[in-house]
Amino acid sequence: MAKFIKTPVKGMCDQLPADMRLREHVLSMIKTSYSRFGFTQIETPVMEHIENLTSKQGGDNEKLIFKVMKRGADLARAIDAGKGELADSGLRYDLTLPLSRYYANNKEQLPSPFKALQIGPVFRADQPQKGRFRMFTQCDIDILGDNTNLAEIELVAATSDMLSGIFSEVGITDFTIHINDRQILRGAAKNAGFAEDDIASILISLDKYDKIGLDGIRAELTENGYDAAMVDKYLEIYQNLGDVSCAAFCKDINENCLDPKVVSNMDEIISSARTMVADGVKIVFDPTLVRGMGYYTGPIFEVTIDDYNFSIAGGGRYDKMVGNFCGQDVPATGFSIGFERIITILKDKLDNRYKIDADNVAILIHKDVTLDKKLEIFKEAKELRQAGRTVTIQMMRKNMKQQINMLEAEGYTEFKKVYND
Repeated sequence: MAKFIKTPVKGMCDQLPADMRLREHVLSMIKTSYSRFGFTQIETPVMEHIENLTSKQGGDNEKLIFKVMKRGADLARAIDAGKGELADSGLRYDLTLPLSRYYANNKEQLPSPFKALQIGPVFRADQPQKGRFRMFTQCDIDILGDNTNLAEIELVAATSDMLSGIFSEVGITDFTIHINDRQILRGAAKNAGFAEDDIASILISLDKYDKIGLDGIRAELTENGYDAAMVDKYLEIYQNLGDVSCAAFCKDINENCLDPKVVSNMDEIISSARTMVADGVKIVFDPTLVRGMGYYTGPIFEVTIDDYNFSIAGGGRYDKMVGNFCGQDVPATGFSIGFERIITILKDKLDNRYKIDADNVAILIHKDVTLDKKLEIFKEAKELRQAGRTVTIQMMRKNMKQQINMLEAEGYTEFKKVYND
């Protein structure tokens, strides 16, 4: 007899009713908040063509794909051939690549600019840890078809508004939005003398700034064979950063390496967004912010909260992605919300005691109640439900105190006990 395993697959979670109440409440807040900024909800399949997922656009996430094998005769032929890819599709590792394919496929039916809200599960064969899962929900907002910085300003304002609303429920009013630009990262590397082909490798090391510091980055770049003098020149610009402005950081980068318009654009995004965020929300230029995705082409963002060693949101501009599908570049920028990480923080702060304010009714019927009496109760329950109330009907248990305690934990606040008259 086959052995059944009752626990979920590693890195994936069962959601208990209390968990689902919290998740649905947060999802409702996200949808309501983003709709006020004009974002409309769409949906894409969880499975994508393997060619799309392995297009060298997803950074390290392409190493974490859950591949889906070919089926039937196609699989048999691939196995018999003894070479080639056995998979023809895979589970999506984010929502940005599917959105780009979606837009390219449907753009004639969509407005321009198109403000999309997408919520759904994504899958990564990652090493599970707190706040990191193999199946998790992402919430993305994207603006496609707008090549101005109004897109970035709207994304930052909308995300800040949404996060402020959610976290205010648990007393968190302060968080930080970090902003940088991939062109500034490239410009700093080119200014130090690195070749264009080396920049991606350089940025992989810089992305470890928070973990290994400048000395660790210097050692890593030197070990990778880069000239020590060139490495020193490159890292000099990252010394003593503090609360540095974009203009101050970029003042020594040659204009041949960085267009001054990039700097003025960054300052405009930051100053404009600051006028729309809540008190306590900091927006800072962060020259060490890299973001690992290969598809970013301009401004990039990340959101952090003190006392947590992970970001809760991130994104940026990806003007070349849609063109991979339709042959014509489309300006695009997006913000992805780490829904599971937000839930992790809320549960920490709530100590798992989250309850939805509701006026729910539980009707408890004694085992000896007659059928006629039950019919009266069923009619009453129908009327309450039609009036918008949530009603559950249960047989009364011997340990009624425990039964009521469990119902209270589920959000029921009114109890009607039914006996024969």
